[in-house]
Amino acid sequence: MIDNLMLLFQAPVISADLIINGLLIGAIFALAAYGMALVWGVMNIINIAQGEFVMLGGYVAMILFWNGIHPLFSVAVAPFVLFFVGWALYKLVVFRVVDRDLFVSLLATFGLSILMQQLMNTVFTGNIQTAQSGLGTIQLGSISILSIKVVAFFFTIILGGCLVVFMRKSRLGQAIRATSQNARAARVLGVDTDKVYAVTFGLNAAICGAAGAMVAMAYSIHPYIGLPYTIRAFMIVVVAGLGNIAGVVLAGLGLGAAENVASFVLGTEFQLAFTFCLLVVVLVWRNTRLAAKRQYLK
Repeated sequence: MIDNLMLLFQAPVISADLIINGLLIGAIFALAAYGMALVWGVMNIINIAQGEFVMLGGYVAMILFWNGIHPLFSVAVAPFVLFFVGWALYKLVVFRVVDRDLFVSLLATFGLSILMQQLMNTVFTGNIQTAQSGLGTIQLGSISILSIKVVAFFFTIILGGCLVVFMRKSRLGQAIRATSQNARAARVLGVDTDKVYAVTFGLNAAICGAAGAMVAMAYSIHPYIGLPYTIRAFMIVVVAGLGNIAGVVLAGLGLGAAENVASFVLGTEFQLAFTFCLLVVVLVWRNTRLAAKRQYLK
């Protein structure tokens, strides 16, 4: 570990390679966190199945790839498919836990995550799979970057901008914002909050589907990749705060860079351990800040 750490200082090219590639994968983390922030802010639900939506989006890309269709088209197809999956899951399960205790929603979405994991394991087996994009690499001196990672980065920025415009300008976006601020008042004013919740959950699944399509092309997927993406999305939202799209992007990029550097220094086998430890640190830090604010108010 010490040797790897020293190598980062002795070879700046390696450090630059790790940080740049980490920032690019961090964009996909931010994409998954967009949806979690939306559902948490509007419905007051922490979706433990967030990563499983990412996994489903990846398998949509794999299905297109197996049928001879370029997997890049899955960036448009996966959100469409996942929107209806999210909408159906809301109508079947999630609507029952809205306005209930937060712990109830954790249990319900945790059950959904296990169900989706086992279903995908049965249908697609547990093998690790990748949809070859065939876009090649970009060479920046000694730094090599997969082109699909660059595509994913810019897609994340564009989607974030579209989401902001949608929330501010469209009637449905305004209804979502009104419901997130005060659902009871929104109902009094004629907003169909059940429809808003269904669309919000479907939109969350669609965003995760796009992220999953990128993951399938840039990295790999299997039925059990969901939990790490859920943890990453949760941590990004905790750091950035609800409704802060720019903060989500910055936190996602930072997490991606930190993970990439940590996997080099500690070893790839400790990458997830680093993420979980970082989550504990973030939660302790947030709790300390909140405690300080409560003490100040007293």
